[in-house]
Amino acid sequence: GWAITDIARLSVSDIRAWVDTVALHGREAEIARDLIPEIKGRLEFLEEVGLGYLTLDRGAPTLSGGEAQRIRLAAQLGSNLQGVCYVLDEPTIGLHARDNQFLLRALHQLSEKGNTLVVVEHDEDTIRAADHLIDIGPSAGKRGGRLVAQGSVADLTGAAESQTGRYLLHAMRHPLQARRSMASDATEKIASSALPVSAAGPKDQESAAPVRWLTVHGAHLHNLQNVTARLPLQRLVCVTGVSGSGKSTLARDVLLANVAAWVQQRSTKAGRDAMDAGNAPALTGCTGLQGFETIDRVLEVDQTPIGKTPRSCPATYIGFWDTVRKLFAETLEAKARGYAAGRFSFNTGEGRCPTCEGQGVRTIGMSFLPDVKVPCEACHGARFNPETLAVTWRGKSIGDVLRMEVDEAVDFFASMPSIAHPLQLLKDVGLGYLTLGQPSPTLSGGEAQRIKLVTELTKVRDEVGRRGQKAPHTLYVLDEPTVGLHMADVDKLIRVLHRLVDGGHSVVVIEHDLDVIAEADWIIDLGPEGGAGGGRIVAAATPEDVVRLGTHTGVALASVLARG
Repeated sequence: GWAITDIARLSVSDIRAWVDTVALHGREAEIARDLIPEIKGRLEFLEEVGLGYLTLDRGAPTLSGGEAQRIRLAAQLGSNLQGVCYVLDEPTIGLHARDNQFLLRALHQLSEKGNTLVVVEHDEDTIRAADHLIDIGPSAGKRGGRLVAQGSVADLTGAAESQTGRYLLHAMRHPLQARRSMASDATEKIASSALPVSAAGPKDQESAAPVRWLTVHGAHLHNLQNVTARLPLQRLVCVTGVSGSGKSTLARDVLLANVAAWVQQRSTKAGRDAMDAGNAPALTGCTGLQGFETIDRVLEVDQTPIGKTPRSCPATYIGFWDTVRKLFAETLEAKARGYAAGRFSFNTGEGRCPTCEGQGVRTIGMSFLPDVKVPCEACHGARFNPETLAVTWRGKSIGDVLRMEVDEAVDFFASMPSIAHPLQLLKDVGLGYLTLGQPSPTLSGGEAQRIKLVTELTKVRDEVGRRGQKAPHTLYVLDEPTVGLHMADVDKLIRVLHRLVDGGHSVVVIEHDLDVIAEADWIIDLGPEGGAGGGRIVAAATPEDVVRLGTHTGVALASVLARG
C-alpha cells in the first residue's frame, strides 16, 4: 500500500521501523526473503554512523562533507571486505560530541573485520581512541613536515616538540576572558587587552550600549519547527546541536540571508524610502525580523579560497601590498630610475618578469596528465625582472619581501605601522609561517579563513583609529570555522573571534567544537535530535545554564567547563 516516493520521503530511522512491520506471505515472502535483511543491514549501518535523520530522497549537493563521508563509510561497513586499508580525512567534521561515539564504534567495527584505518584527525576523542598515533610537526608550512612523536598518547605527551601532546596534557581552560554581561541594561568597556595597543589605548575605550537583541520570528525552513530565535548583538553567539538539528538552516539560510537582504536595501536612500513605503525585501523561511537596525554590514566568513591564481596572495588580499609598493617607489634608487609604484606590481607593467608574467611559476601542459607547475627559469620565482629587483629597501628587494615569512616581516617592517599591524595579526592567528607571496591556491581552507578574519580585524583597527567616525557594526556568520584546525589553532581562532566582538561587532558561529562553544557569551542549542526530530530550540542561555539544562550539548560541555 506504499508508493516508492512515500518511502523515499521517510528518514532512515523511520524506514527501518517500517521494514520491521512489513508482513509478507507466499510468493512475496519468497521474493523478499534475501532483500529485507539486506535493506535492514544497510539502514543499520547508516544509523550506526549517526545518519538516522537523513531522508532517502535528500539531494547529494545538500549534504555536508562530513555526511557524505559517513555515507561512504556506511557503504563500506556493509561490504564485509577484509584486508582493506581505509584512509579517512577528518571524519568527525559536522559531528556533535554525542555522535562521535557512533563514528568511533563504526571505525572499530571496520578494524575488527581485519582492515587497517588511517585517520587524519584533530578531534581529541578520536586521537585518544587510536591504537597508534603519528604526530607531524612541530609547526606548519616550512616549519613542519617532520615526525615529532609516534606511539601512544603517553608518547605524544612526553615529546617536548609535540603541540598535540601539549594540548592533550594541558587542555584549554575556559573562559579565556570574562564573559560579557547579558543584562539588558549592562554597560561594558571594550577590553584594551583584546586589541593591539596601537588600536585601542585607554582613551579609546568606550562604554558599550546596553545589550540589543536580533530576533527571527517563526523560522520554518526545512526542518525548523516555527521557532523564534533571539541573538544578542555585539556578543559571541554559538549555534549548536546534534547533526541535522537545523543549525545551518537557522544561522545561514534564514538569519544571514534575511538580515543581509534588509541591511543591503537599507544602505541606500532609495532602499530606505522603499522600506518606509512598505516595500521591504521578502522574508525567506521566517515570518518576521526585528532588531537588525543597528547592523551596517553582514558577512559570512567561510573557508573558500581567497583567490584562484598564483597572482593572489596574503599580501594582496589583506591589502598592505600597495603600501609596500609605494615604500619601494619612495627609495632614492627608484626615484633615480624614474620608477613609480606601478613598477613594483607583479600583475601588470614593465616591472614584472616577462617570462612568467609575474606569477613566479610556469604551467606546463602534460596532455593526458594534470598540468605541472615549475619555478620560472628566468626569475627563479622572484616574479620581477632584474631591473626592478635592483631597487632595495633596507637591503631587501621587492622579490625578497614576497618570499619573506610573516614572522620575519613583522620585525622588518616594524617602523611602518600600516604594514606591521596586519602582519602582527597574521602572526597572532598562527600564520607566522606563511610567506607574503604564498600563492592563494596552495592555502588550506583554515588558512584562507583566518586570512579573511585578519582582513576584518585590520578594518576594525583602521575604523577605531579614525576620529569622529562611527565604526560600521558588522554581523559575522561562521559555519564550523574549526574544520581542519589543530587544537593550538583553535585556541588562536577563539582569540580572534573575541577581538572582533571587542571591536564592537556581532559574531555568530555554527559549531561542534566544545572549546569554541565554552567561550560563547550566548548559546542557541537546537534539537533535541536531527531531521524531523530536531528543528526546535532546546536551550537559549549562557554556557553554564546550558550545562544545567542537560541538553546533549550541555552534557558534552560539562566536562570542558569543569577544567576552568
